[in-house]
Amino acid sequence: QVHLVESGGGLVQAGGSLGLSCAASQRSIMSAVTGWFRQAPGKERQFVAAIWLISGDTAYADSVKGRFTISRDSAKNMVYLQMNSLSSEDTAIYYCAAGPATNEYLYWGQGTQVTVTS
Repeated sequence: QVHLVESGGGLVQAGGSLGLSCAASQRSIMSAVTGWFRQAPGKERQFVAAIWLISGDTAYADSVKGRFTISRDSAKNMVYLQMNSLSSEDTAIYYCAAGPATNEYLYWGQGTQVTVTS
């Protein structure tokens, strides 16, 4: 079992930046990929970004490419999401998830709220 805890959410003005962190209780083959997802009120959860923990390869949703950066610190079991040029469209609860593959996220954090004000 891998426990994930997100932190770093908050209130930020449009155009600003915010960094999120995801702490994992352990590294496991069952958490080879860590991703960030978000869910805005009344909308479905959507993929934001993912990182493969061994290779460091990354993937992004088109809506965040060039603005968000996902990174990891394997020694600390941490994954980060740096968000720049934020807009109100980025307002959502952001979740960290981990799993053995991108179509198999087994573990989820409790989420952290990001609110972008205009």
